[in-house]
Amino acid sequence: MSTAAPLLEVRNLRVEFPTRRRTLVAVDDVSFGIAPGEVLGVVGESGAGKSLTGMAIIGLLEPPGRIAAGEVRLEGRRIDNLPREELRRIRGRRIGAIFQDPLTSLNPLYTIGEQLVETVLTHLPVRAAEARERALSLLAEVGIPAPEQRIDHYPHQFSGGMRQRVVIALAIAAEPQLVVADEPTTALDVSIQAQIITLLKRLARDRGTAVMLITHDMGVIAETADRVAVMYAGRLAEIGPVRDIIHQPRHPYTVGLMHSIPRVGNQRDRLAQIEGSMPRLTAIPAGCAFNPRCPQRFARCTETRPELFAAGATRAACWLFSDGG
Repeated sequence: MSTAAPLLEVRNLRVEFPTRRRTLVAVDDVSFGIAPGEVLGVVGESGAGKSLTGMAIIGLLEPPGRIAAGEVRLEGRRIDNLPREELRRIRGRRIGAIFQDPLTSLNPLYTIGEQLVETVLTHLPVRAAEARERALSLLAEVGIPAPEQRIDHYPHQFSGGMRQRVVIALAIAAEPQLVVADEPTTALDVSIQAQIITLLKRLARDRGTAVMLITHDMGVIAETADRVAVMYAGRLAEIGPVRDIIHQPRHPYTVGLMHSIPRVGNQRDRLAQIEGSMPRLTAIPAGCAFNPRCPQRFARCTETRPELFAAGATRAACWLFSDGG
């Protein structure tokens, strides 16, 4: 874990979706930081609020979604309350984004070279010839073979893995300080996943880029992340170093996640599972949101929401680790 001051600070973030009947809280009081050169993995089941947290950070929440409380700071400067156009410039220049489906990030009507050159020209003070040279360099950096030929190809002429590499090249074209990667390996086969993981790790190590890696794949997290934030029902359940989260999880939900992962050589007939399902936004229970599924719950769990308590090397939002728990 890096000891440097956080590049990104998320403080008490709350994301709401107003409806006719009520206001739904999708992300509730989430706080964390990411240091330069650090990869923070964000994991949890579908509906946990992982992607919404990432979208809130980069300013791409779809209406009626909104940041209702909290702050997002980049190098100490608050960015969540900036005008749309100023945030757009920051998003391109200082924050890069990588999404699950590369086709949503690439314009099918333009060559990848044209898209890379436009991105470079928009955010960096260079001329067209220099921008094209930088585009070629970026394609080579992300592992596109024969970049001199492929730069003039269209997105449909690339495989899924190669398109994802192009998206990464676009994300780092303006040398951002932060990259938010939302399920960047989900649609790829295992060998291509490994190559994308290597790219993200090198990005953090060689460029000092802070990376927020959103995924449901604990294998990807184990290979890539320095720290892990486990989310449940829009809240942080546990956060800490990746080794401790994987090998010594403390929150009952994290324990359940780790035990549900198949392991080579394991002789069990059935995988362990967490009973029940993630609560809907309209029916999040009082107290700890995980309490209906928790095998260790007691009365306090159903009454009062726990904050993050020190739990060994991690911090867990569980009353088992409070002073009186």
